[in-house]
Amino acid sequence: MSYVLGIDLGTSSVKVSAVDKEGKIVAQQGYDYLLSQPKPGYSEQNPEDWVTATTVAIDRLILSDGLKPAEIEGISYSGQMHGLVLLDQNNQVLRPAISWNDTRTTAQCQEILAVMGQEFIDITRNVPLEGFTLPKILWVKENEPQIFNKVRTILLPKDYLRYRMTGQIAMEYSDAAGTVMLDEGRKTWSQTIAERFELPISIFPPLIESIDLAGNISDSYATFSGLSTTTQIFGGAADNAAGAIGAGILAPNIVMSSIGTSGVVLKYEDSADVNYNGSLHFFNHAIPNKYYTMGVTLAAGYSLAWFKKNFAPDLAFDQFVAAVAQSTVGANGLLFTPYIVGERTPYPDGDIRGSFIGIDGTHRRQDFTRAALEGIVFSFADIMAIFADKGSDFDTVVSIGGGAKSPVWLQIQADIFNKKVVSLKNEQGPGMGAAMIAAVGVGWFDSLQDCANAFVSYGQAYHPNSENVKKYQILHKLYKKIYGQTAEISHELMAYRRNNL
Repeated sequence: MSYVLGIDLGTSSVKVSAVDKEGKIVAQQGYDYLLSQPKPGYSEQNPEDWVTATTVAIDRLILSDGLKPAEIEGISYSGQMHGLVLLDQNNQVLRPAISWNDTRTTAQCQEILAVMGQEFIDITRNVPLEGFTLPKILWVKENEPQIFNKVRTILLPKDYLRYRMTGQIAMEYSDAAGTVMLDEGRKTWSQTIAERFELPISIFPPLIESIDLAGNISDSYATFSGLSTTTQIFGGAADNAAGAIGAGILAPNIVMSSIGTSGVVLKYEDSADVNYNGSLHFFNHAIPNKYYTMGVTLAAGYSLAWFKKNFAPDLAFDQFVAAVAQSTVGANGLLFTPYIVGERTPYPDGDIRGSFIGIDGTHRRQDFTRAALEGIVFSFADIMAIFADKGSDFDTVVSIGGGAKSPVWLQIQADIFNKKVVSLKNEQGPGMGAAMIAAVGVGWFDSLQDCANAFVSYGQAYHPNSENVKKYQILHKLYKKIYGQTAEISHELMAYRRNNL
């Protein structure tokens, strides 16, 4: 037998999946690690924890699940994006990694726009946000100069893990785009940005494609893990790019709707010609010379989890969601905006807060639940409207995550999006995408598209109900008014809380 491993390096744990040539996961192991928050807004991790956790998971696949090291042909990665790992001249870690969800860099984001403005967006195709890597680099430069002066290389989390497994330093394109240091048009590190912020271009590592061979398991890691030095290691991808591969988002007519704690709408782009001027994230795909655009709802599944925890803690989740069938399209005239931790797309506003609008004495819990489901999907429709504004059309939405687990919610998506919606028969997320990259790398398939044809299969299709579509179009117009008419109130309430609580 032959296998590939897909390593999904997440924020709180790693999951390693062994996949055979038919796309079946034959074994899977995971291991948790800590996230440190030493100050409000700070979020850090010890990179050594990623290495240890991954090695434990691989050891368990070998020792507990019986995988033979010689049968593992290739390994690739899906990685949490944007995290900053700083290495010295001996490739030793200089400080804890600053994670994607660290928000200390507001001043640096403002500095980037003040110095470069539209030029920065033109080069990177993105607006600088606290989650991205470049603001983190500038924060260290300005606040920890004694550490920054020792920096010789920066890496992202999965690229650091790959270095520890191979001994080879590199960064692959889909993750590199999320640093906002990449010149998207030229596919090189931006010398212009480096010069404007007095950053040595030498600290940015060589760039490789996701499916490129990055090396073999090194002698030292083979001793550490039990793996064979014949096992080939491939570049891997940022978690959203890997998730898109695992969901088969490999053509311009397909969009991904992912409802997790946050929510993501992701669209494949055939070339770099489309320009959203920073209103959406624009990143390199794991497919060479292809791209994807992405919008984010910060509190998608989190909004629903918050509501259930506080107002229906004793109900099973399936019962809780199924009860919305007792409500109506539009939740009997009740609207919800899921801005309970601020918002990202299309409103980059950390101080906006959520609302239930239209409450009266006839509303029941199932109306509030349905309004929450619909509000999350309306927020996704706001993102999809940006695609439409640029003439970028699609006909199919692949729903993954929590929104794919409920037939009612899948139909709501089809009706609000006015598109066919499908779910995956065997959803495995970014880890499967990582395994698919390895499968192409070792030569099982000629391309990721061919691999997807073999590995990815879809379940039932949900088609728009024309009557419901008409109702939701009216309701969405009302929904879109809420941000503009509540933003000032939200901002004043947040100021009050900061001053009085």
